Amino acid sequence: MERGAPLATAIGPPALGALLLGLALACAAPASEAATGATVSVTVRHDGMKRTALVHYPPQVAERRPLPVVLNFHGGGGNALAQQRYAGMDALADRAGFIVAYPNGTGVLRDSLLTWNAGACCGAAAEQGTDDVGFVRALLDELAARYPVDASRVYATGLSNGAMMSYRLAAELSDRIAAIAPVAGASAMPTFRAARPMPILHIHSVDDPRALYDGGLGPPFPFTNVRIPHRPVEASLAEWAAYAGCHAPPAVSDRRQGAADRASHTATLLVYRGCRDEVEIALWKLSGAGHVWPGGERNYLPRLLGPGTDVIDANAEIWRFFQRYRLPAARR
Repeated sequence: MERGAPLATAIGPPALGALLLGLALACAAPASEAATGATVSVTVRHDGMKRTALVHYPPQVAERRPLPVVLNFHGGGGNALAQQRYAGMDALADRAGFIVAYPNGTGVLRDSLLTWNAGACCGAAAEQGTDDVGFVRALLDELAARYPVDASRVYATGLSNGAMMSYRLAAELSDRIAAIAPVAGASAMPTFRAARPMPILHIHSVDDPRALYDGGLGPPFPFTNVRIPHRPVEASLAEWAAYAGCHAPPAVSDRRQGAADRASHTATLLVYRGCRDEVEIALWKLSGAGHVWPGGERNYLPRLLGPGTDVIDANAEIWRFFQRYRLPAARR
C-alpha cells in the first residue's frame, strides 16, 4: 500500500463502485492530496476460488478518460502488498496517469507465501495447475467494469516468479497484453510458444543468486529442499526475437554505472531491432545487483536476495518502454 494512500475494500456492483469512486475523488480528498491516488482491494471469483488484487488508481481516473493498466506480479512466496511496497510503482502511476494492479497468487496460507503457475514454476500453483491465466483475464474484465480502462494499453511486469508469469501471459493472453517487462525471472514455460510478436523489456543481473542468469538449478527455496531449473536469460529472449523475425543480434544501446557508493554496479541495455510489427525486444543486463527490483526499497532482504541497486530505476524504464506500445487493432 502506498504510504499515505487509503486502503479500502471495493464492494458492491461495479456501477456503485464507480459512483463511490467518483464521489471520493471529488469530495473526500483535501486539495493538498489532489495529486495522490488511492488503493482498493478487488475480489473476483474464478475457477471456484475467491481471488484478490490490490488496485492503485491515479487521480486522473476522475476525468473518466481511458487509462492504461500495468499488472505487477509479486515473486514466489510474496504477496500483492509486499510487491506494492517494495517496487514503489504507485508514485509513478499517479504522475503518469495509469492504473497499477497487484494480483495475489495462491497458496496454503491465504495472504502469504503465495505463488504463480508460470509453467514449470512455482510451488503449489504450478503443481496443482492453478488457472492463473484465467484469473488474470477475469481480473481485467472486472477492472474494465469498474474503471475507465484503455483495453489497448494493458501491460504485465513482475519479479521472479511474477516475471515468469508475465512471460506466460505474453504467450497465452496476447489478445489482452500489449507488452511485458519481466524482472529477475526468465520464462518457465516447458516449451516456447507464442501467438504474436511481443514487445519485451527484460531486466536481470548476471549476479542474481536465485534466478540464475546463465541458467541451471537454483538454490533451495527458503525453509525447503525444493530447487527448480532456470532457463538462460539470453537464450530465452533469443527465442522470442527469432519468432519476431529480428534481423540481427542485440546491439548495445545504453550503458550506466552506479553512484559512488555502488560504483561496481553496471547496467547495459541490449536491443534487438528490425523485428516484425515494429516490436522491440530489449535486455537491461546488470552486474553487482542481486535478485532485486532496481530502484526498489533499499536493503530489502539482502541475505536472501543479495544487494539492491539503483543503477537503473526499473519503474521508469518499464513505463518508458510500455508507453511505446498498444495492442494491435486486430487483437482488441
